[in-house]
Amino acid sequence: MKLRGFTLVELMVVMAIIALLLTLAVPRYFNHLESSRETILKQDLAVMRDAIDKYHGDTGSYPDSLEALVNARYLRTLPVDPITERDDTWQVVAPSGDETGAVYDVKSGAPGVARDGSSYATW
Repeated sequence: MKLRGFTLVELMVVMAIIALLLTLAVPRYFNHLESSRETILKQDLAVMRDAIDKYHGDTGSYPDSLEALVNARYLRTLPVDPITERDDTWQVVAPSGDETGAVYDVKSGAPGVARDGSSYATW
Protein backbone atom coordinates (compact mmCIF):
# COMPACT_ATOMS: atom_id res chain seq x y z
CA MET A 1 0.00 0.00 0.00
CA LYS A 2 1.35 3.40 -1.01
CA LEU A 3 0.87 6.41 1.28
CA ARG A 4 -0.40 9.56 -0.38
CA GLY A 5 0.68 13.06 0.58
CA PHE A 6 2.66 16.06 -0.49
CA THR A 7 6.41 16.09 -0.58
CA LEU A 8 8.43 18.77 1.11
CA VAL A 9 9.39 20.24 -2.27
CA GLU A 10 5.75 20.56 -3.32
CA LEU A 11 4.86 22.30 -0.06
CA MET A 12 7.82 24.67 -0.45
CA VAL A 13 6.75 25.57 -4.00
CA VAL A 14 3.20 26.35 -2.84
CA MET A 15 4.50 28.46 0.07
CA ALA A 16 6.80 30.37 -2.30
CA ILE A 17 3.88 31.14 -4.62
CA ILE A 18 1.75 32.34 -1.69
CA ALA A 19 4.61 34.52 -0.42
CA LEU A 20 5.04 36.05 -3.89
CA LEU A 21 1.34 36.86 -4.13
CA LEU A 22 1.37 38.44 -0.67
CA THR A 23 4.35 40.66 -1.52
CA LEU A 24 2.33 42.02 -4.42
CA ALA A 25 -1.02 42.40 -2.63
CA VAL A 26 -0.12 43.70 0.85
CA PRO A 27 1.50 47.03 -0.20
CA ARG A 28 -1.47 47.81 -2.45
CA TYR A 29 -3.85 47.03 0.40
CA PHE A 30 -2.14 49.43 2.82
CA ASN A 31 -1.90 52.17 0.16
CA HIS A 32 -5.60 51.74 -0.49
CA LEU A 33 -6.38 52.03 3.24
CA GLU A 34 -4.38 55.24 3.53
CA SER A 35 -6.03 56.68 0.44
CA SER A 36 -9.47 55.80 1.82
CA ARG A 37 -8.75 57.53 5.14
CA GLU A 38 -7.64 60.69 3.34
CA THR A 39 -10.77 60.68 1.17
CA ILE A 40 -12.98 60.26 4.24
CA LEU A 41 -11.15 63.10 6.01
CA LYS A 42 -11.71 65.45 3.06
CA GLN A 43 -15.39 64.52 2.93
CA ASP A 44 -15.86 64.96 6.70
CA LEU A 45 -14.24 68.40 6.56
CA ALA A 46 -16.48 69.40 3.65
CA VAL A 47 -19.62 68.27 5.50
CA MET A 48 -18.66 70.09 8.71
CA ARG A 49 -17.76 73.27 6.84
CA ASP A 50 -21.08 73.13 5.00
CA ALA A 51 -22.89 72.72 8.34
CA ILE A 52 -21.02 75.72 9.76
CA ASP A 53 -22.01 77.82 6.76
CA LYS A 54 -25.67 76.76 7.02
CA TYR A 55 -25.68 77.50 10.75
CA HIS A 56 -24.25 80.96 10.06
CA GLY A 57 -26.76 81.55 7.30
CA ASP A 58 -29.70 80.57 9.50
CA THR A 59 -28.67 82.24 12.77
CA GLY A 60 -26.42 85.10 11.66
CA SER A 61 -23.63 83.95 13.96
CA TYR A 62 -21.12 81.15 14.04
CA PRO A 63 -21.60 78.22 16.43
CA ASP A 64 -19.92 78.32 19.83
CA SER A 65 -18.60 74.77 19.44
CA LEU A 66 -18.78 71.79 17.12
CA GLU A 67 -21.19 70.18 19.58
CA ALA A 68 -23.55 73.12 18.98
CA LEU A 69 -23.87 71.93 15.39
CA VAL A 70 -24.95 68.52 16.67
CA ASN A 71 -27.34 70.00 19.25
CA ALA A 72 -28.91 72.23 16.60
CA ARG A 73 -29.18 69.17 14.34
CA TYR A 74 -26.96 70.49 11.56
CA LEU A 75 -24.92 67.32 12.08
CA ARG A 76 -26.26 64.00 13.35
CA THR A 77 -23.04 63.27 15.20
CA LEU A 78 -19.60 64.74 15.30
CA PRO A 79 -17.60 62.70 12.78
CA VAL A 80 -14.56 60.73 13.82
CA ASP A 81 -11.29 61.92 12.34
CA PRO A 82 -10.24 58.88 10.27
CA ILE A 83 -6.55 59.56 10.77
CA THR A 84 -6.60 59.88 14.58
CA GLU A 85 -9.71 57.69 14.96
CA ARG A 86 -11.11 60.13 17.55
CA ASP A 87 -13.81 62.80 17.45
CA ASP A 88 -12.12 65.20 19.87
CA THR A 89 -9.04 66.06 17.80
CA TRP A 90 -10.71 68.54 15.44
CA GLN A 91 -9.02 71.95 15.49
CA VAL A 92 -11.42 74.89 15.55
CA VAL A 93 -10.59 78.15 13.76
CA ALA A 94 -12.22 81.21 15.34
CA PRO A 95 -13.76 83.93 13.17
CA SER A 96 -11.80 87.10 12.68
CA GLY A 97 -13.16 90.54 13.29
CA ASP A 98 -16.39 91.24 15.13
CA GLU A 99 -18.23 88.04 14.15
CA THR A 100 -20.02 86.27 16.98
CA GLY A 101 -19.41 82.64 17.75
CA ALA A 102 -16.29 80.53 18.11
CA VAL A 103 -16.24 78.19 15.09
CA TYR A 104 -15.49 79.76 11.71
CA ASP A 105 -13.67 76.76 10.24
CA VAL A 106 -12.49 73.32 11.27
CA LYS A 107 -9.27 71.46 10.51
CA SER A 108 -7.92 68.04 11.31
CA GLY A 109 -5.79 67.66 14.40
CA ALA A 110 -4.00 64.67 12.91
CA PRO A 111 -0.21 64.83 12.92
CA GLY A 112 1.76 63.93 9.83
CA VAL A 113 1.52 64.48 6.13
CA ALA A 114 -0.74 63.10 3.45
CA ARG A 115 0.32 61.13 0.42
CA ASP A 116 0.49 64.33 -1.64
CA GLY A 117 2.99 65.86 0.82
CA SER A 118 0.62 68.36 2.45
CA SER A 119 0.03 68.40 6.17
CA TYR A 120 -3.31 67.10 7.44
CA ALA A 121 -3.58 70.18 9.65
CA THR A 122 -3.74 72.46 6.58
CA TRP A 123 -6.74 70.79 4.99
